[in-house]
Amino acid sequence: MKDTYTDLRILRTKESIREALVELIEEIGFQAITVKDITTRARINRGTFYAHYENKFDLITKCEDEIMQELSRIAKQKIPDIIATLKNNSPIVAPFALDVAFFECLNKNSDFMKAVLGPKGDLSFQTRLKDFMWRTMFGEQNALIKDKNLLVPKQYLASYVTSAHLGVIQQWLDDGRKESPQEMAGIISSITVNGPFVTAGVNKLLLQ
Repeated sequence: MKDTYTDLRILRTKESIREALVELIEEIGFQAITVKDITTRARINRGTFYAHYENKFDLITKCEDEIMQELSRIAKQKIPDIIATLKNNSPIVAPFALDVAFFECLNKNSDFMKAVLGPKGDLSFQTRLKDFMWRTMFGEQNALIKDKNLLVPKQYLASYVTSAHLGVIQQWLDDGRKESPQEMAGIISSITVNGPFVTAGVNKLLLQ
């Protein structure tokens, strides 16, 4: 019972620290934050903070790592089914289960994601997310896209797709998540599968 109580106390402490970090990023920006700011906002002493984190950079990295690990777990779980569907030429179910799971994860961590992806957050996290998308599409053994099937150089395709996805995510977070994860999965799936012109209702070729 004592261990359970201790574990819950640690979880609550870490959650208070994370909430303080998010609030401070939104208010003054990550670069300006000090450990003292965090401990004051979380109502803990410095010793408690340093029992879990080395500094503010270690804190934000560990918070980001938790989300990246969850996204990686989702990808490993969902991608094999999508590849099997594509190989069998089965109808593509929109939204993909992968997109639903991704947006559910982002929704669960929305406050942190909005802060860290915002202009006052950690710009390096955007790079980590793009790199994750790149590896999901091309870099893993069970990657979604194979080089032999490409019509354009993969670095440009990857840059286009990852930047577009990240832009949609940021817009959704900034708008207050008015759409559900399922609705957002449908939106991103439609744009990805049909392309922006078809999705926009442009039925004629723009270039002859």
